[in-house]
Order: sequence, then structure tokens, then C-alpha cells
Amino acid sequence: MITLKSAREIEGMRRSGELLAGVHLGLRKLIKPGISAYDIEKFADEYITSRGGHPSEKGFEGYKYATCVDVNDEVAHGTPRKDLYLKEGDLVKVDMTVNLDGYESDSCWSYAVGEVSQATKDLMEVTKQALYLGIAESVAGNRLGDIGYAIQTYTEDVHGYGDVRELIGHGIQPTMHEQPNVPHYGEPGKGLRLKNGMTITIEPMINEGTWQIAAKEVNDPNDSWEYYVTADGSWSAQYEHTLAITPEGPQILTSQDPEEDAHYLKLAQEILARGIKD
Repeated sequence: MITLKSAREIEGMRRSGELLAGVHLGLRKLIKPGISAYDIEKFADEYITSRGGHPSEKGFEGYKYATCVDVNDEVAHGTPRKDLYLKEGDLVKVDMTVNLDGYESDSCWSYAVGEVSQATKDLMEVTKQALYLGIAESVAGNRLGDIGYAIQTYTEDVHGYGDVRELIGHGIQPTMHEQPNVPHYGEPGKGLRLKNGMTITIEPMINEGTWQIAAKEVNDPNDSWEYYVTADGSWSAQYEHTLAITPEGPQILTSQDPEEDAHYLKLAQEILARGIKD
């Protein structure tokens, strides 16, 4: 069932999103060559819990951690491994979900570790812009296919990357995974119609090569867990926001920087006005 949220509920989710965004802002300073994935976990867990929040992923379906940490060709659901050390030039993705006073928020961000290659910078930039293209299409009256089409066309047709199909966005609140499913591919004018009061995540995972992914097991007998890597070993980037569909347009509830949001949304509107491929 899809629930439409009140202004009070959306405001509660915004407060949760502000807490989550604070973690990401802190990670901008923390992430550098030499730290481990578990250093990221410790920082995030402490930041969230010390401010009255709860990491929603911890305990979900047996998961032990506040964060998912994925490096380079790892796409999603990677554990914050103590023996996984970041190196100069790496691309790390940190995904987490926060509950604050009963309100959920969910966001993933990609981080360059030190100085990265131009190819990695390009992948990150296109993936981030794809997120904001999806957000720009998140207006009442549009359909889920409009979101997916914008992301898929921009990443695959224009830039030649692979747009992951198996892992998608979703509704959120009162739990972290609700209906509807929000694919990052699709056909314009198809799918569920968006309504004011819906709260969803958009979280494109974009690969340098194929869109296909493969399952992999954490190499630790005391911490068995399955995560995903690209099927061809190419690198992957991801950006995710939680947002609300409102009469004033899409409201980003996990914003780290309103000016950055405005910049990318303006570019998204320009790209959409040109027809994406033009």
C-alpha cells in the first residue's frame, strides 16, 4: 500500500534527512587514502546515535552495520570491512538509512579518495546529474516511467554507461522500504502516476561498462553477507536522495547543500527541455 504523507510527516522526514546529510558532510572530511571502510562505519554510527537517531539498516534482515560501503567495482550492499583500506584514486560509495523520532530517510553518496582519474570524475558527474534528472521528473501527474526514462537515456544513450536494473529506488516511511518500486529505467508516460504526498528514493547505480551485476560473498566466515559487483569489473557510482512529491514540486529531504541542488536541478531542466539526447 502507498501512503500519502501529511506536511507534518514530511517535516519529520526532513529532520531525519538533515541528520543523515550531516553524516555525509562529515565524510567529505574523513574519507582519504589509508582509512578503512570500518572507520567510515564507526564515524557514521557514532554521529547518528549521539544525536538521537537510529541507523535503520542495523539489524535489518540480519545486517550488522549502520552503513553499506562499496569501493570501485562494488555496486551495493557491501559491508564496512575492517580489512578494506582506501587507496589513492579509489571511488567509494556510502549508503545509509536513518530513523529519527519514527521518521525515515535514506541517502547514498559517492566519494573520490584523494585524486581520481578523469574517467572516474566523469562517471561520478554523470551519475549525480542522472539523480537530479530523476528528481526533476518527480512531479505530481508524471509517471514512474518518466523518472526511469530520463535516467536511462542520459546515462546509457548519451554517455554509454550501464544503468543497473536489478537494484532500484523505493517508497519510504513509515519503514525504510515501502511501495512503490522506483526503477531507474523505463518508458515515458508508463507506470504508476505520482501524487502529492508520496515520499520516495531515487538512487541510480551507474556502471562504466555493462549494466549487469553479479553477487559476491564477503570473505569472512564470521560475517557472511552477499553484496553486488559489476559483472565485467568496471567501476560503479551511486547517488541517492529521499524526496517528497509536493504541490511546490519535488522537495529533497536529504539535502546536503541547497545551492548544489539548485544547480543540478537547473541543469536537469535544461537537459529535459532539449529532449535529453540533443
